[in-house]
Amino acid sequence: MKQLNLQKLQNDLRNKFLKVGVKMIGPETIFFSIDTKIGKNVIIEPYVVIGQKVRIGNNVTIKSFSHLENCKIENKVDIGPYARIRPGVVLKSGSKIGNFVEIKKSTLGINSKVNHLTYIGDSEIGKSVNIGAGTITCNYDGVKKNKTKIKDNVFIGSNSSLVAPVTIEKNSTVGAGSVITKNVKKKSLALTRSLQTEIKNYKRKSK
Repeated sequence: MKQLNLQKLQNDLRNKFLKVGVKMIGPETIFFSIDTKIGKNVIIEPYVVIGQKVRIGNNVTIKSFSHLENCKIENKVDIGPYARIRPGVVLKSGSKIGNFVEIKKSTLGINSKVNHLTYIGDSEIGKSVNIGAGTITCNYDGVKKNKTKIKDNVFIGSNSSLVAPVTIEKNSTVGAGSVITKNVKKKSLALTRSLQTEIKNYKRKSK
C-alpha cells in the first residue's frame, strides 16, 4: 500500500509540473519531492531525481541521469548529463554544470562553466570562470573542510588540484596538470609542472 501511495504521489507531482509547462521527456522516469519548486520554460530529460529543498528558476535544462538535492538553480542554467548537485549549492544565472561533475556546498557564479569530470566542494566561484576537465578542489585535510575561492574571469586548466584553503584572484590562469597550494595573484599564470624527460630509441621490455 505504501508503494502505491508513493507511485500516486509521483504521478500527481509529474502531472502538476506538466500542467504548468515543464517539458519532460519520459516523465515516468523523473522523480520529484513534494517541496520542489520549478519556474517557466524548464526542460527535464529522462532519469532525473530531484530531492528535497530544490528550487529551479526559468529556462533551465536538466539532462539525463542527474541528481539534485537542497540547492538553488537560477535562470538559464544547464545541468548534466550525469551531474550530482549536492546540498548547499547555488548555480547562478547562465552557469553550466556538465557531465560527471559533482558540486557540493558551493556557489558557481554568473556564466561560469564546469563542463566535465570535476569535483567542486566548499567553494566560491565568481563570474565567467572556466574550470577544465579533471579539476579537483581538495577541500578536506582529514580533520576539517577548507574553502577554495576562485574570483572572476579565472581559467583553470585541466587535471588541476586546488589544495584548500586557497584563493585564485581575478583574471588568473592555472596551467593544466598543476597542484596549487598557494594563493594566486590577479592576472597571473600559476604553473606547477616537472620537466618532460624523453629517452631516444627506447626499447620496451619484451615478454
